[in-house]
Amino acid sequence: MTTPFDLGSPATDRLVTTVDELLVRAPVQRMFTIAAAVEHWPAYLSHYRYVRFRERRSDGGGIVEMSANRPFGLFNWPTWWLSQMAVNHDVPWVRFHHIGGVTTRMDVEWSFTETDGGTLARIVHTWNGPMWPLIGRFAATEVIAPVFVHGIASRTLAGLAKVAERGV
Repeated sequence: MTTPFDLGSPATDRLVTTVDELLVRAPVQRMFTIAAAVEHWPAYLSHYRYVRFRERRSDGGGIVEMSANRPFGLFNWPTWWLSQMAVNHDVPWVRFHHIGGVTTRMDVEWSFTETDGGTLARIVHTWNGPMWPLIGRFAATEVIAPVFVHGIASRTLAGLAKVAERGV
């Protein structure tokens, strides 16, 4: 296996920052382990279509292809993206840098902080939007980030929290 990707923290000067967080009534290590095992997400999350590693790295990350549905009532809008993934086991975090799909150049960080009630799990997405003339900024700020990114991330976080709280 090759060395991990060196993915820094998400930049703070991007056009869009989307934050989803949840108090998970489970220990940090359990929530982190479940979140870092992305290949198992489709078994836990009905909105995930698939997660496939194209390449593995020694930290548990690699190049990962993901696809999830964004539900709209009875209709599901399929999404797809390709990311570099890095995992830090010492200070638990999982980071992604999107390298394919509409959200190319998006940075994502999952962080896990111990609290009195369990774990504060937080997902931060930062991005300057798609490089589409005229509509890229509007698409990023009014549709992609609030409707798709937040819509999928909030469901993912809630679903994985339920798994961690059950003790799986």
